[in-house]
Amino acid sequence: MRFMLFGILFSSLVAGGCGTDRTEADDFSGGGPGLNYSEEMDFTITGVDLGAGHTAVINDATEAYDSLEGWQQDNASAAAMLAELDDAVENEEPIAVAAWSPHFKFSQYDLKYLEDPESIFGEGESMRTIVRTGLEEDLPGAYAILDSIQFEMETIEEAVLQGSDPASDHAQIAREWVAANQDAVEEWTSGAAPAEGVPVALVTTYRDDALFTANVAAAALSQHGFDVTLTVLDTLSLFEAISAGDADASLSPWLPITDETYYNEYSNQIDDLGPHTEGAKIGIAVPEYMSVDSLEDLAPKN
Repeated sequence: MRFMLFGILFSSLVAGGCGTDRTEADDFSGGGPGLNYSEEMDFTITGVDLGAGHTAVINDATEAYDSLEGWQQDNASAAAMLAELDDAVENEEPIAVAAWSPHFKFSQYDLKYLEDPESIFGEGESMRTIVRTGLEEDLPGAYAILDSIQFEMETIEEAVLQGSDPASDHAQIAREWVAANQDAVEEWTSGAAPAEGVPVALVTTYRDDALFTANVAAAALSQHGFDVTLTVLDTLSLFEAISAGDADASLSPWLPITDETYYNEYSNQIDDLGPHTEGAKIGIAVPEYMSVDSLEDLAPKN
């Protein structure tokens, strides 16, 4: 009933000469572009892998918004999502995708986040460093370095864009950054006793930002004498490894929303060193050519 009354009121305003070019069909009222797009997308959001924290948040959104009632996610991988996005944009077809930034897709495609009035995706994310319990006592030098590492968002964005080429070597990008930013690295490592082949096990997720920050940390630790291994894991396995003491640290988690479920489950078994980068964002994005701006502009599956 609320949407029907809105449509009647909006039509009356247009008839009264309110000076807008829009028509009733342009607004979400259970019809118009919102319904057309929703039907063309088969009431489906193109997501990433099932184990990603982002997937759980999108599920929360489908439950929170009446406009997403009956919607589902198509979950495969980030690469599969990007392939679907590329195909849709090439043919100027509607698509709604799991989105996070920094990510190179916002440079490759003209995308926009759909507004999230219910704040299911939060106001912003921070990228954080977590370590296994006891690392400070066991490896105080490595702990101190990891606790000191900080990045500007601009640095992450540039690295993510640089790594967008499938042939890119994330480790090489990180080594080049470390070589060009020795002042920052020396500040991170200042005061930490040089290590002589002491092993440190880092873990990371597949995200481009996480691969960059993990490889930078690995390069900085290696430069200080640590024998660093770096393993790529899914998010759940990453938290499990650190909580069990099978890995020492990660710079991958996004909080307070993206990895909240795993973080809450394992928070008593890990040490959180706080944010190393601020200003990340998650949500659902669509191409700019789609005339919808909010999650509320879409239509439920009836």
